[in-house]
Amino acid sequence: MPTDTSIQEINEIMSASWKAFHVYRKLSLKQRAGFMRAIAKELESAGDELIQTAMQETNLPEARLRGERGRTIYQLESYADACERGDWLEARIDHANPGKTPPKPDIRKMLVPIGPVVVFGASNFPFAYSTAGGDTATAFAAGCPVIVKAHPAHPQTSHLAAQAIFRAAEKTGMPAGIFAHVTGMSFEVGKALVTHTNCKAVGFTGSYAGGKQLFDWANQRPEPIPVFAEMGSVNPVFLLPEKLAAAAGEVATQCAGSITLGVGQFCTNPGLIIGIDGTDLQQFIHDLGKAIQQTMPGMMLHQGIADNFANKREEALMQENVHLVAESAQSGEDRCTGLPTVATVDGKTFLANPLLHKEVFGPYSLVVRCADAAEMREVTLHLEGQLTATLMATTTDMLSNEELVEAVKNICGRFVMNGVPTGVEVCLSMQHGGPFPASTDSRFGSVGADAIKRFARPLSFQNWPDELLPEELKEANPLGIGRSVSS
Repeated sequence: MPTDTSIQEINEIMSASWKAFHVYRKLSLKQRAGFMRAIAKELESAGDELIQTAMQETNLPEARLRGERGRTIYQLESYADACERGDWLEARIDHANPGKTPPKPDIRKMLVPIGPVVVFGASNFPFAYSTAGGDTATAFAAGCPVIVKAHPAHPQTSHLAAQAIFRAAEKTGMPAGIFAHVTGMSFEVGKALVTHTNCKAVGFTGSYAGGKQLFDWANQRPEPIPVFAEMGSVNPVFLLPEKLAAAAGEVATQCAGSITLGVGQFCTNPGLIIGIDGTDLQQFIHDLGKAIQQTMPGMMLHQGIADNFANKREEALMQENVHLVAESAQSGEDRCTGLPTVATVDGKTFLANPLLHKEVFGPYSLVVRCADAAEMREVTLHLEGQLTATLMATTTDMLSNEELVEAVKNICGRFVMNGVPTGVEVCLSMQHGGPFPASTDSRFGSVGADAIKRFARPLSFQNWPDELLPEELKEANPLGIGRSVSS
């Protein structure tokens, strides 16, 4: 296990990062994009060593890791393309109007990089949300140096990914200090990074406790900084009557697959299913339980996550009026196994017990049996912010439950209809974030090119001579980027 990076080393790293910022921020969009594409090539060139190391450290299967590395490479390349296109800059030009009273000045605005960004790697995605993952890629695209705090669950995997970034930086002539890799188990390492005066933003994917602590440290600084923390979610699935009557078995099969995908270790895992009690919901519960029983348990990422899942699962099942519906018929032979489980509770009990609203990270879901549509809306109004929410519904269901639909819309970042929430497409229209406590800033997400905007701030230029303006704002638009222009 790597040793903790010392406070002195952190100070030196942050100093080098601050110096690099003043060089890197001036590089062209094309140069930033070239650096990111070089990282993608280096990750591909890392070959089987990277995959095998991740397999040993995370218990994830080879096929999953190869797919995730492919996603990570795609992220780097697609965000590089977006960086170069420049749409994310939100360039705005309002020309002068001297005939106006008072005279209107020439004003031009664009996003500029915010400064060094500290990224905390995620435990459940050793590539896509870790060292060379989305937070790192979007920070580089924005023009910011990156300091990665490796996740202690896969330090060697993180080290190999970091080496790929270092090689890419050298090959593309990036300034020294453009990237740094920090290790450590102690919370003091994270605190030193977040509270350092040269840190200007934080990216995090993980638990509520971890994200909230980073958020608190960042806001207690003399100069508060933004923390973009994605902190998990129970991702409720709402079963509406007409849909359930027509397709209870089909929906149960969809939900079972989503609950147990990746041993339930996705932040979009549907941990809560809400419906109106009756024959159709009982059929759904029966079919879901049968599917869960037939699901083989899998190895969780590491022993700490497995122990946490077992403890929280047991605590949830011990609550009053919570009944076990089914668990996998095979218990698994290893302590690191996550046992697929589904339970049920009535709506009144759910409303009265906040513990049942909390995430059980792993292959677990709770079905809430509401007495009627009014109680279903009441349950919705008592839910916290979520990354996703899903409606299993027909068009008639939607039109007949407009108040419920509006209530669900208010608590989520991604609103799914007749599908499962697991699976986060990397595209411009994706929103991977949601109202607190799903994330610390619901205006932004961590997936898709819009995520670049997290690490930039708006800056207006008033009455500047054209030759002194940034290329992005010059009258002739030499970069050919999309801009809003008013005469």
